[in-house]
Amino acid sequence: MFQGLRTVIYPVTDVAQAKAWYTAVLGQEPYFDQPFYVGYNVGGYELGLNPNADPAVGSGGPTAFWGVANVDEAFARLRSSGAGERAPIEEVGEGIRVATMIDPFGNSIGIIENPHFSLDKAQ
Repeated sequence: MFQGLRTVIYPVTDVAQAKAWYTAVLGQEPYFDQPFYVGYNVGGYELGLNPNADPAVGSGGPTAFWGVANVDEAFARLRSSGAGERAPIEEVGEGIRVATMIDPFGNSIGIIENPHFSLDKAQ
């Protein structure tokens, strides 16, 4: 089901400021740059910035997202295996779909179906 670790998403309160800082630190422009999300391909993994999640308001901090071919199927499999729902399946823009689950031990598990991300684009 999991294709591999794909993304760690950091909640940010100012996406423009965060984008400027991460662009400088990483030495590269984001491959995906929208007001609702900024994504960098770093060695075959994505570092994402989410301005819609406030780190100070119970977002739980960064969440690691596992790449999946079909988020609906992965969500259903995780649910049937005992995982709870933290955030439902959501289209976050341009065909990217995500959900966040809670495993039976209280850990967040993110799943992401991202047609824009490719290991071939690794920097």
